[in-house]
Amino acid sequence: MPHEPSTDSYTILPATPDEQRTLLRQLRSEYIHRYRPHIMEGPGPIRVMARIVAELAEACRQQGISEEIISAEIVNRTIGDIDLRRVVECEGAPGGEQDYRTLADELGIALPGEMLHGYQATGDTYLWLREHMQIYERQLLAQNYDLRIYDIYGVGNPVLRSWLAEEMQCWGLPVTFAQINLGIGAMDCIDKVLRGLAHLYRTRGLDMQEVAVLFPEPGFHVPEWQARMSGYRLQHFPTRPEHHFRLTAQELDQLLQAHADIRIIYLTVTNNPTTLAYTAAELRALHAVLRAYYQKGREILILADLAYIGTGRPEEDMARMQTFSVPDILQHTIFVSSLSKTYTLTGERFGWVTCGDPQIASSIVASWTNTMATLPGEWQLRFMAYYRLLQERPWLAEKLRKFYRLRRERFIAQLHAINEQQPLFREIYIDDDATVYNWSRLLPGEDAFSVFEKIGIAGVPGSGFGYSDDYIRFSIGVIPVPPCLPSTSLT
Repeated sequence: MPHEPSTDSYTILPATPDEQRTLLRQLRSEYIHRYRPHIMEGPGPIRVMARIVAELAEACRQQGISEEIISAEIVNRTIGDIDLRRVVECEGAPGGEQDYRTLADELGIALPGEMLHGYQATGDTYLWLREHMQIYERQLLAQNYDLRIYDIYGVGNPVLRSWLAEEMQCWGLPVTFAQINLGIGAMDCIDKVLRGLAHLYRTRGLDMQEVAVLFPEPGFHVPEWQARMSGYRLQHFPTRPEHHFRLTAQELDQLLQAHADIRIIYLTVTNNPTTLAYTAAELRALHAVLRAYYQKGREILILADLAYIGTGRPEEDMARMQTFSVPDILQHTIFVSSLSKTYTLTGERFGWVTCGDPQIASSIVASWTNTMATLPGEWQLRFMAYYRLLQERPWLAEKLRKFYRLRRERFIAQLHAINEQQPLFREIYIDDDATVYNWSRLLPGEDAFSVFEKIGIAGVPGSGFGYSDDYIRFSIGVIPVPPCLPSTSLT
């Protein structure tokens, strides 16, 4: 990675707002020029773009540029996390259903008395969570389960796993706690699953060069790094815009015929970055293709990433998930779930793995027991408290979905307004009313760097998701989206 560009040449602090903007844009161009050749190095494009934004903002502060101008000229839409402390949207009466400033308080993130853009948090949920952590620890001790000592299997306490099994049963999946393993977020879960399966394949005498994971693209790129580090071969397939960036049944059949080494399919049911989700009919068509191979004796697992299941329309998510309940499909599916995106609890790292086949669940436990002595006790108690909180307050899920929808609609309107003044986009895609992103196609000659240089909004290039750089992904997460145009129906 390049060193941070020097600001030594800027020795006279700018006085007027126009001078500050001129200097900021000079700095922005310099950073873009220096970092552009290195976008695919090191930690990957998402983190590289986020680093450019952070370092540029700090360099501007060192040059005496005002925070108001920095925030107007450097808009970070790279990382997808929702920062509830920065939520300013209040669409109705203060304290009402559409006052989204209260979400941090309602989800137990805001401290007692904390001021959040004119709203003073009560801290009631913050304290409720801690009280219930104590309650659940006492309950576990009464069952002779002590979170403060060594956990032989390292997959988490059976009470929480039973609760999560009930959660999966609500989707129509008949699983038990023995098929649930906890993980420190979805990324940790995927990594443990891939390493556990690699161990399983080796014990069966397979050469890992004969075991491939299929990655439809564009898609979340971290699992590709994880698979590569575990010794798998990687098979990439670029999905098509005309298919809404989803793998079709015909394409899957052709891929399985052409590549006999494919044993795992990484499938994001609701996609990051495209914001588009498989329909129930599309999933059933994929399952039908796989069933034909199962009947011939070929074993192919689906690694189903459910990170954004819960951000979409509930009835559509239910229909998607129920397609996996058919016994032969369930047996060949491993689900990875998380509360990070669905409930904005990214920093908590609450994740879990559900194996449709109990034998696979027991076989991959080695990946847990050989990477951690135990899952953190306080973390498990907080996970339990949060799970019960969300069960008691189902309205929180709906409020978050409405909040995501509001920001996506505003951001799409903002992009259209920008495009009218300064054409940059060939197509601004409408989402499937899910996730915290926007995926759009740029005009020829444009990429994420040129967009950042021209309008100050930093997104992630398509190459960060295994696709071409005439596409860009923006997040609506950390920074609020100001009202731009009269709202139209975009969902």
